[in-house]
Amino acid sequence: MKKQLVVVKIGSSSLTTASGAISEEKIRDHIEALACLKQQGHDVILISSGAVAAGFGALGYPARPKSVAGKQAAAAVGQGLLMQHYILAFKEFAIVPAQILLTREDFYSLERFHNLYNTISELLQRGVIPIINENDSVSIEELTFGDNDMLSALVGGFLHANALIILTDINGLYNGNPKVIKDAKKVDFIPRVTDEFLEAAGDSGSSVGTGGMKSKLLAAKKALSFGVSVFVGTGQGREKLSTILEGKGDGTYIGGAFQTQMQKKKQWIAFHSQTAGVIEIDDGAEDAILTNGKSLLPVGVTKVIGDFNAMDVVEVHNQRGELIGKGQIYYSSKNLQMVKGLPGEKTKSFSINKRAEVIHRNNWVSLPEE
Repeated sequence: MKKQLVVVKIGSSSLTTASGAISEEKIRDHIEALACLKQQGHDVILISSGAVAAGFGALGYPARPKSVAGKQAAAAVGQGLLMQHYILAFKEFAIVPAQILLTREDFYSLERFHNLYNTISELLQRGVIPIINENDSVSIEELTFGDNDMLSALVGGFLHANALIILTDINGLYNGNPKVIKDAKKVDFIPRVTDEFLEAAGDSGSSVGTGGMKSKLLAAKKALSFGVSVFVGTGQGREKLSTILEGKGDGTYIGGAFQTQMQKKKQWIAFHSQTAGVIEIDDGAEDAILTNGKSLLPVGVTKVIGDFNAMDVVEVHNQRGELIGKGQIYYSSKNLQMVKGLPGEKTKSFSINKRAEVIHRNNWVSLPEE
């Protein structure tokens, strides 16, 4: 795999025990996976929560403090404890970590912004893993990111990262709260962050964290605006981050999988290809390809417009006539006219590759209105 710049965000719940203390087992698992990415030749930046969670127990708090002064005191103690664990664990892999503490003001100031970019770039060139956290011990409310999810999106964006991986204790996004709704279903892929997903997302699911799924979706939306695809989910073991980077992670991919060649192909489909025709699809097919990351099947096609060949690029419109995306099609217009609206098993012989899909998800690009 080509060398990539990967931003990994690890939340408090993924670093600590239920009582809020740092979990040696969890730290070790993350360090091995981060080291594995480095050994594969990738540049890695770690956005690490956990300072307040690591420190409040040492100060005698029975639970995460709610006052600003309590949180800042806990962060002042916990940040050192957190870095101590990282330094010792990375030493086994001959990796040097560097600590960077930020506030939102560092992004407001052009001079600070440039200094931050230059510092991180130099650290990466030296083979160091920058560990970035919000400066919780001095930040005041109007200068904070609210959580490190948004911080990870901003860092990934201004460094032009290839991937943003947000690790949490839930394996991706669901169409309902899986802790409340037993039959809630996981969504493996969404091309963009919609208002519906934001409304359905819950608050923090952990007593030691600040960012829930809504926070992660807002961060993903920001990252996508910078052209950075996002993964939200979980994993275990040395290969977990590599597996996620290959597009096989246990979670939800937002915007697309982390596959450089496919991204280039999708750029061609979206911006450089000539459109040969138009197909219209029903509401069910629209939901399947935009929300659930599915391929387009003949059963969802309602109208075929124009004269095109198999493997041409066509526009796809919904029933309201709105452009929702473009894709490379496996059916000619003549054959698609004959099979539109039919179940997939009855249509394979009309496809150039003898498969049911009209447009495979790998050959699909969503074009949402801004």
